[in-house]
Amino acid sequence: MLLASGAALLAALPASAEVEQIGKVPDKAYTIYPDYVLDEKTGLQYKDLEEGSGDRTVADGNTVVVDWAGVTVGYYGRIFEARNKSKGGSFTGDDKDYLRIRVGDERVIPGFNEALKGMKVGGRRRVIVPASQGYPKQKQGYKGYLPAPGTFSGKRTLDFVLQNEGMMDKTLLFDIEVLKIN
Repeated sequence: MLLASGAALLAALPASAEVEQIGKVPDKAYTIYPDYVLDEKTGLQYKDLEEGSGDRTVADGNTVVVDWAGVTVGYYGRIFEARNKSKGGSFTGDDKDYLRIRVGDERVIPGFNEALKGMKVGGRRRVIVPASQGYPKQKQGYKGYLPAPGTFSGKRTLDFVLQNEGMMDKTLLFDIEVLKIN
């Protein structure tokens, strides 16, 4: 099961006393979580929650079907996309389609593309995506890029975070589950 709530996801991160601050990754001070794998070139961090099975791993050029949930870090851990949320909330998840993408496609944000690589079917990964690997800086916020929120509330949350330049941390957290590799 993917993310239960934004607060639960943020609570799963180590307390600030357990967090190591390092210099620049890339070009900005960035919080490094010691129990996550860090790509020192991009600043992307991930932790496998479940390994998955099978002989095939996701690589550039593969078409994959994934389920995902996304949470803002700098905007109080607000969910901008999630499946199977409680009825009557902003995110019911009942009609959300799985995401079908080609790994390496330029319309997919760099951090999401990179996070998928090496995963197997059934694998679940929690990913911390720094702003430099997230949605490109543009007036339209996330529009035209994947993954994209499917509800009005999710679109509003993500747009607010991306369009408030210099006011908040644009780091995002994703839970990703690979359902199929073509």
